[in-house]
Amino acid sequence: FCGECLQPCLQVPSPLCPLCRMPFDPKKVEKASSVEKQLSSYKAPCRGCSKKVTLAKMRSHVSSCAKVQEQMANCPKFVPVVPTSQPIPSNIPNRSTFVCPYCGARNLDQQELVKHCMENHRNDPNKVVCPVCSAMPWGDPSYKSANFLQHLLHRHKFSYDTFVVYNIDEEAALQAALALSLSEN
Repeated sequence: FCGECLQPCLQVPSPLCPLCRMPFDPKKVEKASSVEKQLSSYKAPCRGCSKKVTLAKMRSHVSSCAKVQEQMANCPKFVPVVPTSQPIPSNIPNRSTFVCPYCGARNLDQQELVKHCMENHRNDPNKVVCPVCSAMPWGDPSYKSANFLQHLLHRHKFSYDTFVVYNIDEEAALQAALALSLSEN
C-alpha cells in the first residue's frame, strides 16, 4: 500500500490491515523497495496534458495539472432528466447498509461494520447473527456466529454486490458463468 492509503489505518487505536482487516503492528511496516523502484522508474502520460510523469509523482501532478482541472470543471453535473413521482420499492431487501448486532448502530456499510465491530466490540463474547449474511437470500436470520469478529474478517472481505446476481437461482448463475467463460476463450 502507498503511505497515503495506509495512513488512515494507522490512526486508529489498534491498526487494521486495509486488505484483510487483521490487526498489525505499525512498527513492523516495511517499505516495499522493489515497488517504490518501479513507481519511480515507470512513466505514463497525464490524462490531461499528456506529459509523461513517473507513477510515483502522478497523483501530485494530476492534482495540480491545469488541463485536468479544466476537464473536471467542464464535466457535466448529474441532473435527473425529470423529477420522479415513483415510490421507492419497499420489497427490495437492503443489502448495502447494516445494523451492528451488538449495539444497534445503524447505516453501516460492510467495511464500516467491520471497522465499528473491531473498534467497539473486539472483546464482546456474545454470539450474534451476522447482519450481512442474514440479508442474503441464502442467509439464515437465526444462525448466531460463535466468533462473529473472525467471521466478519474472513467471510466478508468483499461486497457481494460485486459478484452476485440476486434475482437468478444457482443453476442459472452457473450456466451464465459457463457461457461467459466460453465466450471469452
